[in-house]
Amino acid sequence: MDEAARLGEEFGVIVGDVDEDIRKELKLERAQGVAVFEVIGNSRADYAGIKVRSVIKEVDKTEIRNMIDFGRAIKRGMKECNFTLGTYEPADPGDPVGWGVNFHFVGCKRD
Repeated sequence: MDEAARLGEEFGVIVGDVDEDIRKELKLERAQGVAVFEVIGNSRADYAGIKVRSVIKEVDKTEIRNMIDFGRAIKRGMKECNFTLGTYEPADPGDPVGWGVNFHFVGCKRD
């Protein structure tokens, strides 16, 4: 669990379990996945366009149900130069479709 949080920070996000507020806001059936509470500026997550209050649902086609899944998948992803992250995000005001899974392309680490 701690390793997952540390790897998340290395990637550029402060993450944790999805709470009821986020579940309701995103209209998720279950409080599942990993919620993004903070995005660290100039990190790989920031460059990839990961948003605060989004929920990470998959990393490179691996479903993320909890922090353990996230830790394993992000560890693999961080070793690769490029990977994809799927998130549920709050709808933008005026967006008729509402929400869905958004895919973020994560590029190599920038020095």
